[in-house]
Amino acid sequence: MKTQSLWQQTLTFFPQFIAALNEHEPGSPVAVVGASDGKFVLPLAEAGYQVTAIERDPVALYGGEVRLPGDQVEQAAGLSARLKAEGLGDRVQIVEGDFLDTDLPASSYAAVWTSCSWHYSANHHRPLSEFVTRMQDLIRPGGLFGAEFMMAIEPRHRMTEHYTSPDLLLRMFPLGWDILLTLRTGTFLERAHVGQPYDHHHRMGMLLAARDSAPEKSVRRL
Repeated sequence: MKTQSLWQQTLTFFPQFIAALNEHEPGSPVAVVGASDGKFVLPLAEAGYQVTAIERDPVALYGGEVRLPGDQVEQAAGLSARLKAEGLGDRVQIVEGDFLDTDLPASSYAAVWTSCSWHYSANHHRPLSEFVTRMQDLIRPGGLFGAEFMMAIEPRHRMTEHYTSPDLLLRMFPLGWDILLTLRTGTFLERAHVGQPYDHHHRMGMLLAARDSAPEKSVRRL
């Protein structure tokens, strides 16, 4: 791609999600929750999917000043400009606002993906279960739920359920869901990036599930 996301170098399990998604037909509708400046939106659109990009931050969507490591201030392009530069605007619908308050049609997406979004304090005003259930509700039978998320490291992380784990998330998937994959990392060092001016440590988890077309036959498979 000609353009680069500010988040291009951060760790992700997105390749596992896209590998499972590629069993679906190009042109299928996919939603990205917490789209930011398009790290995941643009590859999905380039692969031929019709993407709904949901994001509440106007700078991420439309560009503006961002502070980078080393106390540098730069002008970020934003998702809208990146789509235009890549010629992908006709494959992406931008929905600006809080995901939990958006009016999106239920059971209409082949897949919904989110990356490290619900642990941010801006999303702590509602229970994690609401976030997960809302994602599940958007997915049609046979569709995919994909989420990567931050796991607790520091004591303060353990004060909120939004720093979760694959084991805890499993409890939110009743009959009707097939658990395809769970992953987790150990503690790793991530270099400074936008929004985090110093090197820092993380643990990450990932859960990939499929909504069954015959819920009464659903099984769990790890």
